[in-house]
Amino acid sequence: MSQLSATLLCLSFLAVMSCARPANAEVLSVGANGFEVRETAHVAAAADKAFAALLQPARWWSSEHTFSGSAANLVLDARAGGCWCENLPDGGSVEHLHVVYVAPGKALRLRGALGPFQALGVEGSMTWTVKAGANGTDISVSYSVGGYAKDGFDGGSKAADHVLAEQIERLRKFIEV
Repeated sequence: MSQLSATLLCLSFLAVMSCARPANAEVLSVGANGFEVRETAHVAAAADKAFAALLQPARWWSSEHTFSGSAANLVLDARAGGCWCENLPDGGSVEHLHVVYVAPGKALRLRGALGPFQALGVEGSMTWTVKAGANGTDISVSYSVGGYAKDGFDGGSKAADHVLAEQIERLRKFIEV
């Protein structure tokens, strides 16, 4: 078993065993050529506040899901062509995603392959939406990944679902503090 396969298998196990998930988290589809996951959360805050918080991943993303071990190293330049990047020790860096669409207060779309997907022949599209409602704001993130993965996408879809469910919950808590 390759190192990447072992990592995805481990993350899949964690996803199955996790119980701290938002009410609406799911793998929408998975196939031989990719997958799509979606997570949603409701926050007791105005949409503008929720969107502003979304643009500060260094304040809510889990350090466990960074290359450097510190979410404080994450930077998001929220404009088309901008980067969701991470500064690494000794002057290194990682491009996690790049920004392709920003509708202030409403939506943020990024492209790229997160974490272990960077080592595969895949591409991803991540869309965050923020929608005001009568009792607060609904935040949703969808992540679609397509391409080639030798071992398929079942384990990777579950891992991505788990990681993004954790992140949207962390974002919700950050907003409601």
